[in-house]
Amino acid sequence: MENTEKWKWNELASDEVIEKTVESLTLNGITAIVVGTKEDAKKKVLSLIPEKSEVMTMTSVTLDDVGVSDIINKSGKYNATRDKIYLMDRNTQKMEMKKLGSTPEYVVGSIHAITEDGKLIIASKTGSQLPAYAYGAGKVIFVAGAQKIVKNLDEAMKRIYDYVLPLESERANKAYNITEGSGVNKMLIINKEVEKDRIFIIIIKEKIGF
Repeated sequence: MENTEKWKWNELASDEVIEKTVESLTLNGITAIVVGTKEDAKKKVLSLIPEKSEVMTMTSVTLDDVGVSDIINKSGKYNATRDKIYLMDRNTQKMEMKKLGSTPEYVVGSIHAITEDGKLIIASKTGSQLPAYAYGAGKVIFVAGAQKIVKNLDEAMKRIYDYVLPLESERANKAYNITEGSGVNKMLIINKEVEKDRIFIIIIKEKIGF
């Protein structure tokens, strides 16, 4: 693949395309909110989560870039599920860890592609974040840069395999001191949400995450 083809997946969508995508997401039962900057996104995320709520933050370069993860997990203002999981023993408390991560009151994360017809696509190596997104969490809040908007599912797959996977593998190798990289082992496609006001996506008009 030519380098120019690969890196087109990091180009911001136009205002016209963003508007069309928001309309499609709304029709699919997903509340879409467009903001200008990552600081705006951080404020919007926090405005959607009452203090003292149980919140699980999923591993996300986007959330780290926006600054949401540290506030939720370290400020003491929220009942942070991730810190509880880190303190548990994976050998003896594996099922308890899975339950905590799968059914929080709120879950905050990101996605890998948004289609213009209002679908959200999340790829995963382990699948650990997918149960909460699909059904388990009471409220789901996604944060994504507008460069993640693509035409359709075919383009979403190309974006994930050709652009996201190499970057996520590089990140994982450094973060976890591994050599095998990441993998698209499991995938969630949210075509529509039937529960009113359950899924929110904050789209930032900046290149955030990958």
